[in-house]
Amino acid sequence: MTMKGFFNDTHRLLRKTAHHRHRAGIRGPILFLLAFVGLLSGCGLIFDAIELVHPLTGDELSAICARGRLHVGISVEPFRPFVFPAVYTDEGIRVTGLDVELIREVSQALSEHCGRQQPIVPTLHLTRFRDLLIELNEGHLDLFVSSFSGNVPGSHPGGLWTSMPYFQEGGIGVIVRRADIADKILSVFRNQAEPDTLAAMQEAVAGLTVAVQNRRTAHFYAEANLRRARLMVCDSLPAAVETKDPPIDVILTDYPILHYVTKRVWPDWRLLDRPDGTPLILTREYFSIVTSEEKRRLQWFLNNLLYRLEETGRLAQMRRRWLQEDYAPTRRATVEGLPLEVSKVPGHYNQGQCRMAGR
Repeated sequence: MTMKGFFNDTHRLLRKTAHHRHRAGIRGPILFLLAFVGLLSGCGLIFDAIELVHPLTGDELSAICARGRLHVGISVEPFRPFVFPAVYTDEGIRVTGLDVELIREVSQALSEHCGRQQPIVPTLHLTRFRDLLIELNEGHLDLFVSSFSGNVPGSHPGGLWTSMPYFQEGGIGVIVRRADIADKILSVFRNQAEPDTLAAMQEAVAGLTVAVQNRRTAHFYAEANLRRARLMVCDSLPAAVETKDPPIDVILTDYPILHYVTKRVWPDWRLLDRPDGTPLILTREYFSIVTSEEKRRLQWFLNNLLYRLEETGRLAQMRRRWLQEDYAPTRRATVEGLPLEVSKVPGHYNQGQCRMAGR
């Protein structure tokens, strides 16, 4: 229908409506509205007209406010102290950690934004890390928080958005179990005329078996740079530690995680420092919240919140609380841990296995 035809039909309808108004009474305006709607439908304008009166769909923040829930994905593989294993408490299964405390902050800020009498409830969906990306793209999650690196090439496909960092002291660290492996690696660094971390690691791990977790930062780093190492891809960090055949020489993953677990969980493994005593970090990374690319309002909400948390010192306090303080994770899970969707936990205590990477 052309615009000229549309207005001619509308004019005839108005004249007809006026002629019959004294006979139809209140039905006249209603008939006019129905006929007008029909004309708009023929022109493809009906949806826009209704949207002007009452929007049929709101933005993602409005949807969260309406349902009163925030659906958050989190990796089932524990990354102490960012996420601890699920703990059975008198209140049910709970999970805790720095990332979980951040989820609490996001939910509290959303409650204030929505102005609800009842707070926004964070619902955790635990799944394998590699499946978080799928769950988000399929619309099952609003966002996910799992020590995800926002600045590593190839770490996530298109269609995803990463927030400003909530943790910036990350990077890939190195742990070994055997003293001779440690000496082999550190001797390469000692003999360098000028510092070159990448070149040293390429030489040091040549011929060694190096374990990484599937689709985490160290996996992408090793595939891109450590071509002369025998690469093992593991479903989880504990799977790498427990693998005996073939024996693992080196494990690579996030430095702050390795710093925590070698002191409190796996004392048989040694976190390597440089010969001068400074941390041996292979590449720098920061951790971000992840959501879908099109959720612009949620993205601005998250960035504004993270900026305020950094500005007020709250993020720094959270990092000190989980990375530096002494505490019992079970106690914290009981007191402040969040519940999770049990049906989403894929064999939580099955840490998976390791396999040789197909180059």
